[in-house]
Amino acid sequence: MKDHRFITVERILKTGVVNFLRNIWISIAAIAMITITLTILLFAIVANATFANSITDLTSRIDVSVYLKDSVTEQQSNQLIADLKKVENVKSIEYVSKEQALKDFREDHANDPETLSAVSETDNTLPASLKVKPNDPNRLQTIKDFLDKKEIQALQSEPTSYSGERKEAIDSIAKATDFFRKAGIVGIIVFIIISMLIIFNTIRMAIFNRRDELIIMRLLGASPWYIKGPFVVETMMYGIMAAIVSIVIVWGLFAIASTLEVSSLLDIDFSRNYFSRHLWLIVIAQIGAGIIIGAASSAVATRRYLKLK
Repeated sequence: MKDHRFITVERILKTGVVNFLRNIWISIAAIAMITITLTILLFAIVANATFANSITDLTSRIDVSVYLKDSVTEQQSNQLIADLKKVENVKSIEYVSKEQALKDFREDHANDPETLSAVSETDNTLPASLKVKPNDPNRLQTIKDFLDKKEIQALQSEPTSYSGERKEAIDSIAKATDFFRKAGIVGIIVFIIISMLIIFNTIRMAIFNRRDELIIMRLLGASPWYIKGPFVVETMMYGIMAAIVSIVIVWGLFAIASTLEVSSLLDIDFSRNYFSRHLWLIVIAQIGAGIIIGAASSAVATRRYLKLK
């Protein structure tokens, strides 16, 4: 024989499902709004992870290039490397000889014969250099102060290169990340409010339509939870359905993007892989967020419009 509490929970669940189907068109409207909210939330999470990865990748490529005069001896270059290693924020130093610089230049411009013709094996005008990798690309001042010393500049054939283009790219992505994060938060808050208002009004209409039935249930001794429970179950179903639809939409968009030549600030390949790697965590988080939105809205509505005391 079934336990009384189990029977009560079973009836609450069944009534919640019936209410969901009974108000199917209103349910669809509520699901649509929660779907938009959860989709924005999911895009915000994936985009934030993608931008963070892009910044990390670009940051790892930033270096400070110190170009040495041909007259600099091996002893002088070794001493310079030793002194640079003592400078705060220096992570590593790589010495690039004139021969290696020429080899790298040829590899980088293998498809550009006109540029290649500007250098030759016999008359290598490319200087030897030091590639200094910083621990924090945003704090280059200590390295710059050291390289700006007169005795150090006397060893340099041309001004130091601080990977300006990469730094600009990082700043651009950082600004975009900050903008999208703020826009995403605002969008999520707005749509959560709209979703909760729609669910709130849906529950209010359901309560008014069933007020006689609810009064009879109360008079017959039904507990407040037995009366409120089906409304909570109904709105939790809104959240679960919306989470599933949201994930399907995002998965579909990534599937479409993978067949297109997409070139943008957002690394589509990383985004798609991130989505796939964290799929089950995303599913759980989306369903949890959907249930919280639905249940919270229902709890407020039933508390306000069901006078059960």
